[in-house]
Amino acid sequence: MAKLTRRESLSRRHRRLRKKVSGTPERPRLFVRRSLRHMIACLIDDVEGKTLLALTTDSKEFRASASGSKTEMAEALGAKLAELAKEKGINTVVFDRGGHPYHGRVKALAEKARECGLEF
Repeated sequence: MAKLTRRESLSRRHRRLRKKVSGTPERPRLFVRRSLRHMIACLIDDVEGKTLLALTTDSKEFRASASGSKTEMAEALGAKLAELAKEKGINTVVFDRGGHPYHGRVKALAEKARECGLEF
């Protein structure tokens, strides 16, 4: 058996998670994508196949308001996502870590979103 690359392993873990996690209009899926420099967080309705809300640490408006380490940026992203979701009337979500381990930046984003009012 050939050794899998990091990207292939991540993809397999994410496919395995997606069998169990699905978003609805009432309870969308909070998808987290992590790269070496940035993070992306999206609220997705899988029934309709639509993205309800998407934020990234790479956007101009986000970079102007937040600074610090990558973990601090992830926390700020979680807070901003929770705030915008509340404005759209979304209170509960299903968390999809995207195959990434639940620690570090992924955990920081999730905990800050919970602190700011999202339930999952």
